[in-house]
Amino acid sequence: MSERRPQARPATGPVLIVGFVGVTLAAIGEFQPDDSVIYIEEPDVVRKRHVREQLDGVAFVRGLIEWEYHLAGRADEFHNAHPGLAPVAVVPAIEYATPFAARLAERYGLPGAGLGAAQILRDKALLRQVSAAAGIANPASVRVNGPAEVREFLRGQDGPVVLKPANRQAAVGTRVIHEPAEVERAWADCLVQDEGIFVPDRPMELSMLAERYVVGPEFSVEMLVRDGRPLFVNVTGKELFPGPHPVEMAHIVPADIPEELARTLGAQTARVVAAVGFRDGIVHCEWIVSDGVPYLVECAGRLAGGGIVDTIERAYPVELMRGYYAVLKGEQPPAELPRRAERGAAVRFLAAGPGRVAAVHGVEEARRSDGVFLVAVTAEPGDRFTGLRHSWDRAGIVMATADSSAEALRRAEAAAATVRIDIEEEA
Repeated sequence: MSERRPQARPATGPVLIVGFVGVTLAAIGEFQPDDSVIYIEEPDVVRKRHVREQLDGVAFVRGLIEWEYHLAGRADEFHNAHPGLAPVAVVPAIEYATPFAARLAERYGLPGAGLGAAQILRDKALLRQVSAAAGIANPASVRVNGPAEVREFLRGQDGPVVLKPANRQAAVGTRVIHEPAEVERAWADCLVQDEGIFVPDRPMELSMLAERYVVGPEFSVEMLVRDGRPLFVNVTGKELFPGPHPVEMAHIVPADIPEELARTLGAQTARVVAAVGFRDGIVHCEWIVSDGVPYLVECAGRLAGGGIVDTIERAYPVELMRGYYAVLKGEQPPAELPRRAERGAAVRFLAAGPGRVAAVHGVEEARRSDGVFLVAVTAEPGDRFTGLRHSWDRAGIVMATADSSAEALRRAEAAAATVRIDIEEEA
């Protein structure tokens, strides 16, 4: 007997968004009616990011509930504490919100990833274990508890290894290691996993992996899923900044690759969805293709960051955010979802060297460049940068469109080149 699908609630209750992402406010406001959304965010994050002030006056926002959703059991506690809330959807907005949102959706009888799937996707070691059992190619990987175990793993490989946390985001605490002499410093470097204003003040569990470094072009697949079946699939091409930390420098939508490879990456992502038992929502799966074989890097059960959603919506076009919310409400997406992009779009990130920002030049010129639809520079005079260690260290973003993906990337790179961030070195 087949499992019964959760029934959509009458569209009178609120949408619960777990985790605050300020850059999505305008997009959500295009389809969510007034007084229809309640945000759930960690108390420390609300305070550090001034979330209440940012939500003040936003028409679609009904309220904000401060809740320690990172902690185990808090979704069930929330459900018991809010029995009359009757939400119509529970939406995970950030990586750390996915298990809580999945469990809360289960408790309210709403569509969602499923707690089991969300927990697997949040633990990179578990994802390796589960996906490898389904026949999906993974790099050799092992949990490590100190430099000696990293050196032992490195000796068994015929090339570099990657040291990274199993449970963090944005490439925090991730480094490529080539020689045993690098391990001690790399271990100390990777243990610095402070995400500042984006996470609670209490410490997070330390869980580290050492993995074989796979050489090849990198991609991500963004897949909208309902009842475990794909509704929409995009393949994004990725380029990295040079250096020991694998931080993404550019996103290209759709990836400028043969159709056969795009189909293969989509099919492999569908296999990941099936392997972990993911039900409803969006997955963002990252891959490296080496000698024609896609190796799974990691997979997230939430919307992609780094401007990927914006570029997808420009390239296809598609209302991906609206479709995502519709799926989590148990509704049909508002329009037929396209299978092919109509044009190209690209993201180029900005970086600054270590030191204090003295001045920023060329932003308005970049905004006037052909095809550019967004230039946002987060670096301001007086800011201090320690170098490019993870995604939070990037200094800005440029987005552009064109008739092709390659031309969109060229335009984004040309616009980015006009922005200059002057750095004063400090002792």
